[in-house]
Amino acid sequence: MSTRIEGGTAPGFASLADVFSAAFTGHDGMGAALSVRVAGETVADLWGGPADARDRSPWTEETTSVIFSCTKGLTSILAARLVQDGLLDYQAPVVAHWPEFAAAGKEGITVADLLAHRSGLSAPRALLSVEDVIDWDVVTGLLAAQEPLWTPGEGHAYHALTHGWLAGEVIRRVTGRTVGQYFDELIAAPLHADAWIGLPDAARHRVAHLRVGASLTAFVARQAAARPAGEVDWSERAMTLGNAFPTELVNDERGFNDPRIQAAELPGAGGIASARALAAIWSSTVAETDGVRLLNADTVADAIRPRTEGTPVFGGQPPFPRWGMGFQLPSLAREYLGPASFGHDGAGGQVAFADVTHQVGFAFLTNLMEAGDDHRATAIVDELRRILRRSAHR
Repeated sequence: MSTRIEGGTAPGFASLADVFSAAFTGHDGMGAALSVRVAGETVADLWGGPADARDRSPWTEETTSVIFSCTKGLTSILAARLVQDGLLDYQAPVVAHWPEFAAAGKEGITVADLLAHRSGLSAPRALLSVEDVIDWDVVTGLLAAQEPLWTPGEGHAYHALTHGWLAGEVIRRVTGRTVGQYFDELIAAPLHADAWIGLPDAARHRVAHLRVGASLTAFVARQAAARPAGEVDWSERAMTLGNAFPTELVNDERGFNDPRIQAAELPGAGGIASARALAAIWSSTVAETDGVRLLNADTVADAIRPRTEGTPVFGGQPPFPRWGMGFQLPSLAREYLGPASFGHDGAGGQVAFADVTHQVGFAFLTNLMEAGDDHRATAIVDELRRILRRSAHR
C-alpha cells in the first residue's frame, strides 16, 4: 500500500513527487517531508507518512523534526554572517573571544580549526550525562579545560556533537546572545521559519517521534562487534558523549526524543525544524528569499573553500566527508547537486543544503533513521539535478 503524499510541486518539478513517494517503499511507519526552493521560489513542498508510528498520527505541513547534524550547517551560517559583518575572523585564535580556552596548550587553535573539525576536541575525555549535556556552562567549561586528543591543526576527526558547543560559545562571546537567541534573531524570525536551536514548550507538540530503522540497528551491532575490548572508541564517544546518548542517538524516549534534549541548545545536532523552514533558510544564503538574503557571494565563496578532507585521525571507512568553514562540501559521502553546493546532512537520513549555481535551497527530513548507505534523499537530489540540467539546456 503506497503512502499518501500531500503538498505539491511547481510545473516542471512533478517528478520530484514521484521520487519522494518511492522513498517510502520498504520503510513501514516512515514519515518524511521535502521542500525545495529555486531562485527563492518554492518548487516542491511535500510530506507524507506518520509523524509518530506509535499512534499513526499523520505528518502534516505543520510537523517539525529533529534535524541532527543539519544543525551544524545552521551554526555555520551564523559564523559566516559574523565574518561578513566584520565581527569574527576565521583565522583569529579562539582565545581572542574565549580566554579560558587557552588551557592545556590550546592557545593556538583558530576559529577555523573549530569549524573545520581540526581542534582535537572531537569528543570529551570525561563521561557526560544527560544532566551535563543540557547545562551549557558545564560542557563548554569541560571543553575549555580539556587537553586535545591530537595536535590541533595536524589532523581532523568529526566533532559530531562538540562542534556545536565550540562554535556556539564563540558565537555567544561575540554576540552576547546564546546561539539559539542569535539564530532566532538573525534567521528564523526574519524568514518566519519554524526552526529552533532550543525548542520552546509551545512547539513541542509539533515534533515528530524518531525511530531507528533496521539498517541503522544492524550497523550499530556490527560496529560494537568490531570494537576492541577495553579501548576507548573516540569516534563512538563523539556521538554518545559517554553516557548521554545511546549509540543510535535515540530510543523510544531517550536521546533526541527526550524533551529535555529538545529544549536544550545543542547547536551540533539538536536543531528542530520543518523541511519548509530549512529550504527557505538555505535558499536565503544564495538568493533573496521572502525578502531575506543572509550571506553575500564573497562570504559564501570564502566559507566553502575546502579546509578538511581525507582520512580522519581515528580512521574509519571511506568515503569521507569534506568541510569548509563548518559547511559540508560535496564528496562521495554526500554528493549534493555539484561543486557549488554546501550544507550539512544529519544522522538517519536528513539532508539540507544550498547550491550557488542553481540558487537552490533543499531539505529532506525523516523520522525513520537508517544507516549511512541510505539512498532516500540521494535519489531525490539526483532527480533534482536531472531536472535542472534539462531546464538549462532548453
